[in-house]
Amino acid sequence: MKTQVAIIGGGPSGLLLSQLLDRKGISSIVLERQTREHVLGRIRAGVLERGLVALMEEAGCAERLHAEGFLHDGTLISYGDEMFRVNFTEHVDKPVVVYGQTEVTRDLYEARDKAGGTIIHRVENVVIHDADSDAPHVTYEVDGEAQRIDCDFIAGCDGFHGVSRKTIPEDVRQEFEKVYPFGWLGVLSETPPVNHELIYANSPRGFALCSMRNANLSRYYIQCSLDDKPEDWSDEAFWDELKKRIPPDQAAKLVTGPSIEKSIAPLRSFVTEPMRWGRLFLCGDAAHIVPPTGAKGLNTAASDVHYLYHALVDFYADGSTKGIDSYSENALARVWKAERFSWWFTTMMHQFPEQSEFDLKMQIADLEFLRSSAAAQKAMAENYVGLPY
Repeated sequence: MKTQVAIIGGGPSGLLLSQLLDRKGISSIVLERQTREHVLGRIRAGVLERGLVALMEEAGCAERLHAEGFLHDGTLISYGDEMFRVNFTEHVDKPVVVYGQTEVTRDLYEARDKAGGTIIHRVENVVIHDADSDAPHVTYEVDGEAQRIDCDFIAGCDGFHGVSRKTIPEDVRQEFEKVYPFGWLGVLSETPPVNHELIYANSPRGFALCSMRNANLSRYYIQCSLDDKPEDWSDEAFWDELKKRIPPDQAAKLVTGPSIEKSIAPLRSFVTEPMRWGRLFLCGDAAHIVPPTGAKGLNTAASDVHYLYHALVDFYADGSTKGIDSYSENALARVWKAERFSWWFTTMMHQFPEQSEFDLKMQIADLEFLRSSAAAQKAMAENYVGLPY
């Protein structure tokens, strides 16, 4: 087979890139290791920056997002029994949209199907060849049968464990990582959210987050030990612990119910540089990971897609390599700002095993400053709704 852009990874970033390119007349083939059902079964965050919403609009995939998504003009932050609100529209005149990542992926799948896009599932043994040449190609297997795609460019949208990042030679790439000493235990329940906006809670017992998917589907998280397993936590134990970590007036309103999904996610900050090697470009988790505090994972992947999409459009329109040559630099400049925000928010809101009394006092002082300073709230709002591309 032959195409202009081979995309490895059929998650939201790979599908979004494919859809955007298609609307500019640029062909692509998407390779995905899992089945479509598995991809659509992933439960992920659903806070969308304005930049991602704009990309979905440009891709022709925003109709359901606008009809069913929830505009959030602010967020709530609590510590102890105290709670305050950071108003996004007051400080930066922009909201975020709460719309599940699964729904974003579903919309993109439907758009690619309608356009006749090629998405090949259940691929194995993917190998990237000659990425540092003018004639790269990708080999893979489906049901044990060898296949090959010749292409102009390769987009690695295949996540942290994918083949794309590892294709860049070790003496070329540099990796930066911080592993946090705790995880998030998440529960999905068919219950109304405790509040119409998200609540981020700093508690002496550990962090908690009250989130939502829609008016009757809620997502809650509590900080937990990395040694914990989901089966260690009964629903009753989870709800009891969550109530102890959020302000009493919110705990009193909390509607509980059976969990329909329960999982534990570790937290890490990770960046690899560069994000381009020859004609191979890394996007999303293949190049960087953020802790989920602040919901930047999908949104940083979208910013990568923005830079790569425009670089490829310029190349095919007039032969310009300016965007291609500056892709890694442009993407990383924004990635590191998102990493900083996620690290700062995580550090301020969580309990760390070796925190001293001084550290705890500094954490509260940071929260008090955010509560009392319009400038600090504006800085947080700018980062939360998304820095410009």
